[in-house]
Amino acid sequence: EPVEPAEPMEPAEPARGAPRAEALLRELEALVRDVVSASSWWERHGVDCAILALSLLALPAGFLCLRSENVLVFATGITILGVCHYTLTVKGSHLATHGALTESKRWSKIWLLFFVEVCTAFTAECAKHGHVKMHHGYTNVVGLGDSSTWRLPCLNRYIYMFLAPLLLPIMTPLVAVERLRQVELRTALRTLGLISLGLYSHYWLLLNVSGFKSPSSALVCMFLIRSLLAHPYLHVNIFQHIGLPMFSRDHKPRRIHMMSLGVLNLARLPLLDWAFGHSIVSCHVEHHLFPGLSDNMCLKVKPVVSQFLHEKQLPYNEDTYLARFRLFLHRYEEFMVQAPPITELVGLQ
Repeated sequence: EPVEPAEPMEPAEPARGAPRAEALLRELEALVRDVVSASSWWERHGVDCAILALSLLALPAGFLCLRSENVLVFATGITILGVCHYTLTVKGSHLATHGALTESKRWSKIWLLFFVEVCTAFTAECAKHGHVKMHHGYTNVVGLGDSSTWRLPCLNRYIYMFLAPLLLPIMTPLVAVERLRQVELRTALRTLGLISLGLYSHYWLLLNVSGFKSPSSALVCMFLIRSLLAHPYLHVNIFQHIGLPMFSRDHKPRRIHMMSLGVLNLARLPLLDWAFGHSIVSCHVEHHLFPGLSDNMCLKVKPVVSQFLHEKQLPYNEDTYLARFRLFLHRYEEFMVQAPPITELVGLQ
């Protein structure tokens, strides 16, 4: 299977370091291609498909646990459904957006609509454009792929870090509906239908399988399930790019420098690795260099990528979740409110 590079970016101005940067990237791509070629289908796609399948199969148990009057069993049901929800909406949507679940273009489109629109309640076209075209194509380029959509300067650090994540389950479908103005009418109607199907199915199952007696109680339970891992989801999205070097549109570095400088890996966290995927948590550098690889393949090529970058004396950013959390609380104004400074990289553009 060929290693898929990032989406093509605007050509940068030529500089003395450009030929060497391109040669380094080709060398790394060859090393990763050898690992991918020697891997089985199970390693390339099967492991992650199995995790998603297990999440779907676990849903009935979660809904049935909610029928119990025992607090511990009820909490177990919330936990099962919450973890499954984030596995399908974050891991599933992310892999589907990059076409990393299957080599079939037709099935890639089907999984994209299922995970992004039915499960996540967002717009597939906007997700693909915003994440793949902009964020990956212009990683940490100010005004394009700089993760600025996650900044809310009107909020103070404590409200943002502790309370704002709870708005994600509510804001996601609202933002999706607002973005429908950017797509064709046929696409907008399809998206509205699929989002409604996903939300109503969840609501219907709580009423008819879990046995909730009132609409309000079912809606509160939906909120609890969909906000279970909202805090780490928001935190991970800001920890891995914001606070790292930022680039201007006209003088951005070549791709290998852009990704090694502007992306950070978090230390392994089993729950988040399962629910969000390695490519979002512990293998984010590898994912940005090779976005077409599945989570399991990102984990497999991680030693190759880290060793290569270290040998070539290129940055390989790593940190722990707790350390980044403390850093953002301490430097919140600088990272999340003020305009990020442009990093000047002489000779690397």
